[in-house]
Amino acid sequence: METPPELEAAAGETTDITITNREYEDESVIAVDFGPTGETPTVDIVDDTAIVVVGDEQFEFAVPENASDVTVNDGILTISG
Repeated sequence: METPPELEAAAGETTDITITNREYEDESVIAVDFGPTGETPTVDIVDDTAIVVVGDEQFEFAVPENASDVTVNDGILTISG
């Protein structure tokens, strides 16, 4: 699964955001750590768009077609598929 370009662009703008891609036999996982913001990210899905809010910042991206789940757990955004 490809990392959404909007998340890659956000990570390129700051060193605080870290993106990790993992490929397993039956699943792909993209994990996004927004760094030491002191805020817990939230995610809402509207149609095919994910909206992530971290403190005063908002990130929007198209949910990858093969994604089965987009969640936030322990401050890490996870896209699974």
